[in-house]
Amino acid sequence: MTESGATSVRVLIVDDHLMFAESLARLLQDEGDIAVVGLAPTGAEAIEMCGRLAPDVVLIDYRMPDRDGVEVSADIKERNPQIMVVMLTGASDDRVLLASIEAGCSGFLTKDRAASEVAIAVRSAAAGEALITPAMLARLLPKLNRRQSGVGTELTAREHEVMTCMARGWSNKATATELYLSVNTVRNYTQSILTKLGAHSKLEAVSKAVQEGIVDYPNHS
Repeated sequence: MTESGATSVRVLIVDDHLMFAESLARLLQDEGDIAVVGLAPTGAEAIEMCGRLAPDVVLIDYRMPDRDGVEVSADIKERNPQIMVVMLTGASDDRVLLASIEAGCSGFLTKDRAASEVAIAVRSAAAGEALITPAMLARLLPKLNRRQSGVGTELTAREHEVMTCMARGWSNKATATELYLSVNTVRNYTQSILTKLGAHSKLEAVSKAVQEGIVDYPNHS
């Protein structure tokens, strides 16, 4: 709990480099509203600790000693869909980013980011936001293979509007302002979209929407 009584965001750090993990844990703990509930050096331990500790957000390194972070993220999301997973990468390799989206990750962080940026990312992930820049979306989404499933016909007109804003990389707040809705209403529409698309995160929903022709490749120019 924070001093004001608000619930802390519970975080599990998954990284086999203990010094990095411990340093990041200390920096996040200093934020006051973030509680690091555990450190996992392997993918197997990460999955076990997610079930036992129920973190809100998992920060996971892509390179793990037993399995890669994408595979572990997919397992975590399958077993615990309510947990938000953020991939930690040494470099923004497009193949890794696309695979992470399909695994249900909420976003990506490079390990050279400042602790304050990581803290913001943790809070954003816990709030259900997608952690990816519009420019990165524009670069990645055209690489997806198109397929037609008809699932887009299940979305309402308003859900299509919210989906389009998601594909532009907009936050819930920005979407609410654009569509003259409350943030809570946008969250409700977003959850409905994720359910209809069978997606675990906003990024995965965007990926599926583009692949299935529900929305066009976003123009971020």
